[in-house]
Amino acid sequence: MPANEVPAYDARRRYLVVAVVVMPLLFLASAAAVVWFQASGHPDHTNPQHPAVAGANEVQAVTVAPRAVPNFDSLPAATTFTTLTDAPADIDQQAVPSGTVVHPLESVPVYSEPGGQAIAVLPAQEIASDTWVPVVAQESGWVQVLLPSRPNSSTGWLSTQDQTLETAQTPYRIEVDRARFQLHLYRDDRQIGSWEVGVGKSATPTPAGRTFVMASVQDSRQTYSPVILPLGIHSNSYDTFGGGPGTTAIHTWPSSAVFGKQASDGCIRIPTDALHVLVTTVPLGTPVLIR
Repeated sequence: MPANEVPAYDARRRYLVVAVVVMPLLFLASAAAVVWFQASGHPDHTNPQHPAVAGANEVQAVTVAPRAVPNFDSLPAATTFTTLTDAPADIDQQAVPSGTVVHPLESVPVYSEPGGQAIAVLPAQEIASDTWVPVVAQESGWVQVLLPSRPNSSTGWLSTQDQTLETAQTPYRIEVDRARFQLHLYRDDRQIGSWEVGVGKSATPTPAGRTFVMASVQDSRQTYSPVILPLGIHSNSYDTFGGGPGTTAIHTWPSSAVFGKQASDGCIRIPTDALHVLVTTVPLGTPVLIR
């Protein structure tokens, strides 16, 4: 990051992780690497008055009311550990989201479409960390968001009519170019950082598509990365990995020889200085485009 680039919202930043183990979750760092989630705290956003969502559907004159959810407890949770077979797919995986993100203040139903069937429940927290998901489309009274569940590119619609969603804005996005082994960090569409990285091997490629920074965690039992940034996307090569769900993550690696190469089981390996910038700058829910 340039010396004159001041990270936004320093007074409210809460990115530093606490070394407390909460629940096991395996990432794709190495065949034996098991990572445990820990909350990074509330992400650092500002609340927009009227968020404008890039590529959003035109606002309808009549708001579609959500259907009643008679069996709320029977719905699957939209987390990194679950598969949502009825979730609609993200139809524009290379488009840049606006940066609008939402946080459910309590568990809320996820719908297949505005006014449609409830297909899941999005919890207020995912493994003790506040849930923040990016908005990719909106209609009057509704937002469509990316979900952290399998299959990759799962989305769902949330109702904004009951005031259970907190809305915020992140000016940042991360883009990963697998062919060129590059990770770029943008703020307000201006590139503020670029690093050579390592990506998945040909047999275990880093999955493509648009996703988001799901959490920021620390595990004292591993030595390859001081902080790990799990994403809302999974390996397409492993249904499970060492007992975990095969969540793809961004993290460092002890050897710089992995940069510029297909070297991992799917995770994105980055230099230490890049990790420091991401951890201290990028809030949860920030969009990540893997091309």
